[in-house]
Amino acid sequence: MKSNRLLFEVLLGASALALTFNAHAKAPADQVAKLGKELTPVGAEAGPSADGLVPKWTPVKQQGKLSGEFASDPTIEAEKPQFTITAAELAKYGDKLSEGHKYLLKTFKTYKMQVYPSHRNVAWPDFIYKSTAENAANCTLEGTDNPDNCKQGFPYPIPQNGAEVIWNHRLKWRGDSVRRQNDQMIVEADGRFQLAQLVEDVKFLYANEKDPVPLTQGKGLFLYYLSKIIAPTRTAGTMILVNESAGTGATGRAAWLYAPALKRIRRAPAVCCDNPYEGTDGQQFYDQVDMFNGVLERYTWKLVGKREMIVPYNNFKASRTKYAELAKPNHLNTDVPRYEYHRVWVVEATLRPGERHTYAKRVFYIDEDSWSVLMVDCYDGQGKLYNFQEGMAAPQANVLTHFTVPEIIYHFDSGRYFVTALQAEGAPNDYSVRYPEGFFSDNAVQQRASK
Repeated sequence: MKSNRLLFEVLLGASALALTFNAHAKAPADQVAKLGKELTPVGAEAGPSADGLVPKWTPVKQQGKLSGEFASDPTIEAEKPQFTITAAELAKYGDKLSEGHKYLLKTFKTYKMQVYPSHRNVAWPDFIYKSTAENAANCTLEGTDNPDNCKQGFPYPIPQNGAEVIWNHRLKWRGDSVRRQNDQMIVEADGRFQLAQLVEDVKFLYANEKDPVPLTQGKGLFLYYLSKIIAPTRTAGTMILVNESAGTGATGRAAWLYAPALKRIRRAPAVCCDNPYEGTDGQQFYDQVDMFNGVLERYTWKLVGKREMIVPYNNFKASRTKYAELAKPNHLNTDVPRYEYHRVWVVEATLRPGERHTYAKRVFYIDEDSWSVLMVDCYDGQGKLYNFQEGMAAPQANVLTHFTVPEIIYHFDSGRYFVTALQAEGAPNDYSVRYPEGFFSDNAVQQRASK
């Protein structure tokens, strides 16, 4: 009898595992019909929360130049905090906070969170709204890494599982192309910091206005990425080229590394997962760029549901603050970040049996209006909170998108923290840039580097 029960449990577990690799069902038709009505065109709840802390959706109008300007909103930036959270208020606000924020509040007497009025001002172009509605009725996901029948807009505005939420983040509209200056700081526990500088060129293929590349049966190239380290001197000239596709293995990401010492570009399969990004001194993994990117296959992805939480939002000030003012002992200068009440999707990623990654578990908090990952609690193999990622989110009215600038990774084991996507002492994003055919090929990179 006991052996039969054991066999049943084994078969049940195997069946559950197999289901995670099957195609997930499309969103229910009655839910799809709510897009643009009870739901926003990208799937968020349009109305306010019952307690009124989360307001109704009031999208911003497109304005501003495609280059030469940092995002701003003078009305929002003139507001004063409604209240401040310190360790003394953990019992009152703990259910609205990530584990990472609670750890910071409990560990450092100097840490606080200033909470401001909430604004749900994220907006997207009309063509994204239209293609998102089409995706809601047609787009599916095979396993964790193979979107099918998806084009241009958010693929899963009514998500059926955690992996679909993450794909919404990865495929969101960010303009057709962008050149970004990315300054980075490794901050020691005493507040001293080392500065690095990168220039990143990106062309978006899936979410492209005029010539979108669809994802079909787990195949489709959805962006080109090229970074070049400018400083410090010891790593200057290093370049990373990525042709990012859906799928895994040979059909997924293709990456190359140009090393100045070797004067040649070579394939780089290690540009993945929990391998450290070049020049970050181990402070950022490749799959932590943009809060999360890369293959999902190492984890199971549980959609926990929605929560009303206090999250970083409308951080126009943080994106324009000088670096020495941001970097303080143990944590970012707490007079700079802005926090608001918002609804977020909570997704738990748990490492699959037999797979390897520094993080055995990750808990993602994803904004319902933008599908941007705002925070990630990262746990080690013993279940201990190991790292905490936080993205200072803000809408970008000039191209009608939304992203996190800057992003912070707190390393609780060492006391250091890493800040990336800094721009205040450099140039704003340039969305007017256009790249010639072949710009993102390994041969083209080699030729430009050899000049």
